[in-house]
Amino acid sequence: MITVRRAGSADAAEIVRLRGVMLASMGGTPPTPGPWQASARQVLRDHLDASEATMAVFVVDAPGRPGVLAACATGTVEQRLGGPGNPDGRTGYVFNVVTDAGYRRRGFSRACLSALLDWYRDRGVRKIDLRASTEGEPLYRSLGFADVSGPTLRLSLPEA
Repeated sequence: MITVRRAGSADAAEIVRLRGVMLASMGGTPPTPGPWQASARQVLRDHLDASEATMAVFVVDAPGRPGVLAACATGTVEQRLGGPGNPDGRTGYVFNVVTDAGYRRRGFSRACLSALLDWYRDRGVRKIDLRASTEGEPLYRSLGFADVSGPTLRLSLPEA
């Protein structure tokens, strides 16, 4: 049996470590340490223990390794304008779904993501988006995620 729990601000450093694992997996090389890590830890500390949280992270602790996380799944709720397919406009976004290399293929990410989807259901969020890696796509599809129409575009503004 897999035990999943909701992360608190005390888990911030481990969640950021796992984010580095995910980024390395996606990019082929570990990310360069830098200010992004302190910033990410602060965002987690600011949001995870908030009474009206718009961010949640669900984690599985590494078996036999106190203080170490094996897997996590992160999600936020964003308020957008409503429309016919989403009248209240609340939209979930899933990201940072990762299992540390030594714990893969045990269902940990699935358990974390399932708990996150329950968190959305409990809040009445019915539209949930994510961007899938090739490795993660089968998991997401098995949980009901499907392709959407329309291109995804991004603009990165230079620092001022």
